[in-house]
Amino acid sequence: MSLFESLAPIILRLPAVSRPEGHLHFKNRLSWTLGILVLYFALCNVPLFGLSPDSIDLFEYYRAFFAGASGSILLLGIGPIVTASIVLQLLVGANIIKMDLNDPHQQALFQGAQKFLVFIMIALEALPQLFGGFIRPDEALAATLGVGTNIIMLVLFIQIFIGGLLVLYMDEIVSKWGIGSGVGLFIIAGVSQQIITGVFNWKLDETGIPMGLIPKWMYIVQNVGADYLLSGDGMLFLIVRGGILALITTTLIFLMVVYVESTRIEIPLAHSAVRGARGRFPVKLIYASVLPMILVRALQANIQMVGTLLSSRGTTFFGEYIGSTPLNGIMYYLAPLHSPSDWIPSLVEQHYQSIGAAAPATWQIFLHVFADAAMLVIGGVIFALFWIETTGMGAKSVAAKIEGSGMQIPGFRRSTGSIERVMQRYIPKVTIIGGAFIGFLTFVASLLGTVGGVGGTGLLLTVSIMYRLYEDLASQQLMEMHPMLRGFLGGQ
Repeated sequence: MSLFESLAPIILRLPAVSRPEGHLHFKNRLSWTLGILVLYFALCNVPLFGLSPDSIDLFEYYRAFFAGASGSILLLGIGPIVTASIVLQLLVGANIIKMDLNDPHQQALFQGAQKFLVFIMIALEALPQLFGGFIRPDEALAATLGVGTNIIMLVLFIQIFIGGLLVLYMDEIVSKWGIGSGVGLFIIAGVSQQIITGVFNWKLDETGIPMGLIPKWMYIVQNVGADYLLSGDGMLFLIVRGGILALITTTLIFLMVVYVESTRIEIPLAHSAVRGARGRFPVKLIYASVLPMILVRALQANIQMVGTLLSSRGTTFFGEYIGSTPLNGIMYYLAPLHSPSDWIPSLVEQHYQSIGAAAPATWQIFLHVFADAAMLVIGGVIFALFWIETTGMGAKSVAAKIEGSGMQIPGFRRSTGSIERVMQRYIPKVTIIGGAFIGFLTFVASLLGTVGGVGGTGLLLTVSIMYRLYEDLASQQLMEMHPMLRGFLGGQ
C-alpha cells in the first residue's frame, strides 16, 4: 500500500467545496467570480493585528505573482498553494511517488494530498518568518495588553494561517463555481493594481521623484534641464529611471503574449457517428500556459527565504543578506532578476551603496544574469512537462477525452492508441518549445523592467491568464447557447 493510499481516509475527508449539482448558469458563475474578487480585495486590506511596523516582507519582490498583500491577513498569498504544487509535481514526475493520474481515484488522492500539503506549507512558510524575526510582534501592544510577545506571535500565526486557508478555499470556489481559477484571478488582481499604481502614483521615492509614470514625466518636464537629458547620463536616467524602457517592455510583452497565445497547431477531428460533424483540437505554442513560470519563481523565492533565514541565524556559507537582498555566495546567483537595477553595473553599484554594502564585480553580475536565464529556460521546460502530465493535458489523457467524446482523427482507426500516437507527435515537442520560449520571454521582461515593478513573470502571467479567461468566458457563453457542446468542451 502506498503512502497516499494509507492516508486516504484522512486526505479524502479534508474539508472541500462541493461541486454544483447539474449545470450552473453563466451569470451565476460570473457572480461567484466577481464576489470572490471583491472578497479578495477586502481581505488584502485587513491588517494583521499585532504586527510591528519594523517587520520585513521576505516576499516583497514576488508580490506580483504571489498575490496577497504585505502586512495583511493574506500575507502569504498563493505561496503555499504553489509550493505544495511544486513539491507534489516533482515527487510524482520523478516517480518517487507512483500515481496514475488517469485513474479518477488516484486523481482524487492527488488533489487531496495537494490540499493537505498546502496546510503544512502555510505553517512552514509562516513559522520561520515569525521565529526568524522577519514577522515581528508589536511590543508596545503586548505591553498595553499586559501579555508577552509570544502571545502576540501566536495571534499573528493564527491570523496568517486563517488567511492561507481563505486563499485556498477561495481558489476552490472559483474553480468549481466560477470561471477560470482563483489563483489566476488573484494574480490578475494583484498585478493590475500594481500597474495602475505604477502609472498614477504621486508618492515620492527616496530621491524625491514621484513613483508613478505620469507624475514622474511631469516632474522631469518641470525640474530637469534639457542639457542634462541630452547627455549620456541624462539619457540613461530618462530611459531607465524615467520609465520609458519599462513602458516599451510592458507594451511589447503584452502584444507578444497575445500573438503567441493565438499561435497553434490544429489537429482535425471528425465525429465517428455523425457524418459531417467536424472539429479541431488546438495545440497552442504555450500549451502548458505560463503557470509553470510561477513554479520556477516560487522555487527561487523559497530558496531565497531559506538563505535569508540561515543568514539571520549566522550561517553565511550560502551567502550573506541585508534585508532580503543577497550580497554574495550561491544565493546571489540563484536570486531572480527584477529590473535593470539588478544587472546594469552602475545601477547595481548605486543600489548596493544605498544599503551600505560593496557591489559585486562585473563578472559576478553577468554570471548572475546567465544563471537566472538558465533557471528560467530549463525550469520552464521541466515544469511545463510536469504540468501537462499532472493536469490531464498529456497525450494519453487528451486521447482518452477525444475518444470518449465520440470524435476521431480522420484517416486513423477510432481507438485511444491511434489518437495517442498522433498526439505524441505534437504535444511533448510543443510543450518543450513553449516552456523554453516563455522562460526566455520572462527573462527578457525581467531584464528590461516593467511598469509598476510587476516583473517579467507577473506581467506574462497576467496577460496570458487574461487571454485564457477571455477564452473561458467565450466557451461558457457558447455552451449556454449550444447545450449539446457541454460534454465535448468539458462542461456540466
